[in-house]
Amino acid sequence: MSCKQLVLGLICFIYFKSVGAQTTMDVESIVESLAQNYSEDFDYSALTDRLNFYQKNLININKVGKDHLQELFFLSPLQINALLNHRASSGPFINVLELQSVEGFDSETIRKLAYFITLGQPKLFKDESMQHFFDNGSHDFMVRYGRVLENKKGFIVSDKSKSSYLGCPNRVSARYKFDSGANVAGTLSMEKDAGEQFFAGENQSGFDFYSANITIKDWGKINKLIIGDYALQFGEGLTLWSGLSFGKGSEMVTLAKQDIGVKPYTSLNENSFFRGAAASLDFNSFRFSPFISYKKIDANLKDDKITSLLSSGLHRTPSEIVDKNSTTQFLFGSNLQYSKKLFTIGLTAYQSRYPHLFESEKQLYNQFGFTGTDLTNIGLNYHRSFRNSYFFGEMAHSVGSGYAFLNGLMSALSPRVSLSILHRNYQKNYHSFYNQAISEASTALNETGFYTGLSINPNSKWEWFGYVDLFKFPWLRFGVDAPSEGYELFSQLTYKPSKGVKLIARYQSETKEENDDLKNTINTLVQVQKQNYRLELGYQLNDHFLFRNRIELSHYQKATNAMDVGYLIYQDVVYSPLQSKFTGNIRVAYFDIPDYDTRIYAYEHDVLYSYTIKMYQNSGFRYYVNGRYTIKRGVDFWLKYSVSQYLNQEKVGSGLDQIIGDTGSEIRLQLRYQF
Repeated sequence: MSCKQLVLGLICFIYFKSVGAQTTMDVESIVESLAQNYSEDFDYSALTDRLNFYQKNLININKVGKDHLQELFFLSPLQINALLNHRASSGPFINVLELQSVEGFDSETIRKLAYFITLGQPKLFKDESMQHFFDNGSHDFMVRYGRVLENKKGFIVSDKSKSSYLGCPNRVSARYKFDSGANVAGTLSMEKDAGEQFFAGENQSGFDFYSANITIKDWGKINKLIIGDYALQFGEGLTLWSGLSFGKGSEMVTLAKQDIGVKPYTSLNENSFFRGAAASLDFNSFRFSPFISYKKIDANLKDDKITSLLSSGLHRTPSEIVDKNSTTQFLFGSNLQYSKKLFTIGLTAYQSRYPHLFESEKQLYNQFGFTGTDLTNIGLNYHRSFRNSYFFGEMAHSVGSGYAFLNGLMSALSPRVSLSILHRNYQKNYHSFYNQAISEASTALNETGFYTGLSINPNSKWEWFGYVDLFKFPWLRFGVDAPSEGYELFSQLTYKPSKGVKLIARYQSETKEENDDLKNTINTLVQVQKQNYRLELGYQLNDHFLFRNRIELSHYQKATNAMDVGYLIYQDVVYSPLQSKFTGNIRVAYFDIPDYDTRIYAYEHDVLYSYTIKMYQNSGFRYYVNGRYTIKRGVDFWLKYSVSQYLNQEKVGSGLDQIIGDTGSEIRLQLRYQF
C-alpha cells in the first residue's frame, strides 16, 4: 500500500467515527464561521486578539453595554438588543442557562457566548481614579519568531544591487500590552518581515514597523481617547472603515456591520490604521468623535505622481525600499452620532490630503479612477430596531464625484426563521480609500446588487442558512471589457445530533462574466462558474481530544472549456484537557488541485494572536503540529512546525520566493510573559 493510500485510508476511517460529548469552542472555529471568503493576505489578528482578550477578561453579562458586546463579532444586532432588553425588563441574570429565554438566542450562540461572560463583578469595568490606574494593571509581553527553513531564491542571489532580498529570512515581532483594569491601556508593537533588514542598511532603527498607542476610556465625558495608532469604524463601512471587516459569510450576523467607532490599533498590518489622535466624547444622546492623522505611506511614484498605493508592508528588495514611505497622508474629520432608544443616526465627514498627484495608468476600465491630491468624503448612516427587525443603511458621497448607497434588513420572522435583505448601488466614480462595505468586488464601487438570505432552525439539532446574491457591474473592470453581471448561491446545512457532534454540509456557486481566452482585438464576455462543496465533521472523543475532519471539492469552468476539479481532505486532532500545562493540535492534509482557479483556502491553528490562511494548490501533503506549554503561571511557550510536500514538482513557489525542491517547511516560536 502506498503512502498516499495509507493516509487517505486513515483519514476516511476517522472521518466516519463519531461519539457524543461536550464540544470545545476555540477562537479558530469562530473565525471560520464568520469569514467565508479567505485570502492569504487578510488580517484576522484583530479578531483573534479581541476574542482571546475576552476569554481571559470575562465580560459581566449583567453590567456590559452595547459597545463591548459588539466586539464579540458573532452576536447580531438583533441578539444584542434582545439581550439588553431582556435584562432591563427581567432583571440581572442569575444563571447562564437563562440566556435560553432571550429571544433569538439558539444553543450555538449560547455555547459561544458562555466562553466570554461571567455573572460576577468584572475586572474590566470597575471605577477607579486615574492616580491609581497602575495598582491592578495587567502586563502582557509577547515575542514571536518564524522562518521558512528552506532557502528561497531571493536569499541566495549573489548580486544584492539587483532584485534580491537584502535582509535575513527570519521574521521577528514583539508586542507589549498594558491594561490598568480601569481607565488606561496601551500597546507597543514592532515587526520585521522575512527578507527585511534588521539594524542594517536603510533600517538602522531595528524593526521595519513600529506601532504604539495610549488609550484613556470611560473617564467623565470621554468614552475613548487614543493617542498614537488607531482604527476607525463607522456605519456600514461605505464612508470610513479601517481594520477588520467581514462581508458575505456563512452566518447572517456578518451582513450588518457592528460599528465600534474609535478603537486602538493592535494589529501588525502596516497599512490599515491612522496615526495621530482620536476621541469619542459622550453628551447625553450624542457621541462626537473627532480624529486627525498624519503618516508616511508606501506608493509607486512615476514622474512625481502616484500611480498606486501599496499595501503589502514588505520592504525587502531595493525596489520595495524605494517605494517605502514615498508619500504622506494627512487626514482629519469627525463623526457625530445620535442614539435614542433603538434608533441611531450618524454623520461622518473627513478629508485626506497627499503631497503628490494621483494619476493612474489610463486604461479604459479605470478612466473614472481618482485623480487629484485632496479627497473629501461625507456619509450618513442609520440603524433602527423595531420589534423583531433591524433596519440599517448608509449613503456616501465623494465630493466632486460619485455616490454610493446601501440599505438592509434583518428580521426574525418567527423564533425559528430569520430573513435578511440588502440592496446596494455604488457608482463607478465613487472614491474612498477606506471603503469596506458589502460588495462582490474587492472595493465598493461600480456595482449594484441585491442580496437575500434565509436562516431556518426547526429544532436544536438542525440549522440551514442560505443566500442568493445578484450583482451587476455597470462599467468595465480589470479583465472584463464590457458591463457584466453574475450571481452567487450559498447553502449550508448543520446537524448536531448531540452536544459533542457537529456535521456541516456546504455548497457555494458563483457565476460571473469575464473576457474570453482568445487572442482577439476585441474580447467578448463568456460565463465563468466556480463551485465548492464541503463536508465537515467535528466530534469530541473525550475530555481531552477533539477531532475535526473536512472534505472540500472545487470546480471551475470557463465557457465551454473542460471543467477543472480540485479537492482537499484533512484531519485535525485537538488536545486540550482542562488545567493541563500542555495543549496542542495537529493536521494531516492531502490535496490535488490543478491550478489557481480551483484553489482552496483553509484556516489553520497557530500560535496565540497569530493566524494562518493557507492556500492549497497543486498536489501533495501538508502537515503541521502546533502546541502550547505553560512553563509557569504567566509564562507560556508556543511552537508551530508545518510542512508542505508536493508531488511531481521540482520547484515550490515563484519569483524570489521560489524554493528548489518539492518541500516547503516553516517554524514559528512564541513566548508570552504576563505579569
